[in-house]
Amino acid sequence: MTMVPQDARVAAIRSILARLSKYAGLNSERLRHTEIDAAPLLELLSVRRYARRTGVTVEASILPVVREVAQWLPPTDRLIVDAALSLGLFRDRPGVGIDVERLYADNLGERREALTEQWAALHALLDVDPAPEAPTVKRLRTFSEHNAASEHNALTALAGLLATDSGYPMAGPVPAQTATAPARRGVVTVFGDAVIDHLYRVDSFPAADDAASGTFAGHPGGKGLNRAVAAARLGIDVHLVCAVGGDEYGRRILEFIGNEGVQLDLVKVVPFAPSLVTAVVIAPNGESRIIGCRDSRVQLQDEDLHRPELRAALEASDAVILSFEQPPRVIEQVLSMVSQMRPKPPIIVCPTPSMSVPQSLYQYLGAVDYLVGAAADLDALLPDVAAESADVIARLLRGLGVGTVCTVENFRCVVASDTAHTVIDHFPQVLKASVGAAAAFTGALAYRLVSTESPLTIADFVWSTAAMIPTQKLSPVAMSMPTVTEIDRIVRLYEPTA
Repeated sequence: MTMVPQDARVAAIRSILARLSKYAGLNSERLRHTEIDAAPLLELLSVRRYARRTGVTVEASILPVVREVAQWLPPTDRLIVDAALSLGLFRDRPGVGIDVERLYADNLGERREALTEQWAALHALLDVDPAPEAPTVKRLRTFSEHNAASEHNALTALAGLLATDSGYPMAGPVPAQTATAPARRGVVTVFGDAVIDHLYRVDSFPAADDAASGTFAGHPGGKGLNRAVAAARLGIDVHLVCAVGGDEYGRRILEFIGNEGVQLDLVKVVPFAPSLVTAVVIAPNGESRIIGCRDSRVQLQDEDLHRPELRAALEASDAVILSFEQPPRVIEQVLSMVSQMRPKPPIIVCPTPSMSVPQSLYQYLGAVDYLVGAAADLDALLPDVAAESADVIARLLRGLGVGTVCTVENFRCVVASDTAHTVIDHFPQVLKASVGAAAAFTGALAYRLVSTESPLTIADFVWSTAAMIPTQKLSPVAMSMPTVTEIDRIVRLYEPTA
């Protein structure tokens, strides 16, 4: 089979969509009786997968797939393709000043007129206020590189998402840096999860058959996301490798991490699947209980690790951060890939949540430069070892090849390596625990790695430990990640006196 160049595929799909937009727009009946060669649409991997999963015809699969992928376009492009193709994205969401019958009329000309007349109201429905200047119908129809609000440009953007070879749209372009944004220092690639945390702050953990009073809030989180945000807050150029669902939660996650400066180019979007949700129950002293709700569709697969963009990001990375949220096979492949790179970037592994069969990772532990976790996380890596002290566990893990073990909990850190054994415990705490402390430590450790060309010293681990202190806020975890200025202040404030 001859591979069609990506630009040619996009142009072919855009051309088909433009022709199908005439008259009543995109629908399965039109596809069955049109003289237009719709083969590039019918051959899309995402369309074929939808047909297999639902049992409907390939022709009938195109509209729901296009509707789902269109949701990932910027608001203005989304509105334009919705009207041009009569997708009906807002048929069940009537708003003030919106006439859905005209917006989805049989005639394209009437749909265009309705779109331009209802421009501001439709943007308001998407929380875009003020709306960009409304185009005329002529401008909507006219292609120009300088005309952002055109059907040609919007359909090209839609075709670009549909043409993705892997069968799912990617999260989109890297967020643009503003003129006043600080220069990024170093590159870090983070593997983990991005979820919506359902945060329940309770007066106390309820006993069996009892209830507790509390408050609820939802916010983007996840071990991968939190570590990516922690590093980005410190001025690092961060790639997050994860999967999100093709739903409103997924869009909310991407908007948040994009605003935090995290690159979106390696985030996998899984259409027709819900984003992951984690219930986090937090007591007043900061202790927590966590319930993860997983969906096997929303995770990285073997084929995701073979994308050239991922390989390029890893080769450009000054450090790699890996949690255990992804499937074991993916974790093993990441460690194997990075270990074979020359030069090899330092790897920080956060062994949480625990794996059922961690012994499969032993062959890769020689590639791990820093192992960061609570005593229970580290102990879970050695299920065949009787309960031992944290020092013994760290020594055993180093015997398997790990360079440095950082036992991090209770806002203190025990560092064990071939050259040092240090306990950092002079930072006072006001809470018993913090959900985001380990993420803050890991992000700070990555910052120190990319900021120096020499081996880390005790001062670097002290600085990383100080990063945990500002997370004692009982707020959404990612929002508590500190800046460089905050960490510097904590170090100075509690610097031990001679």
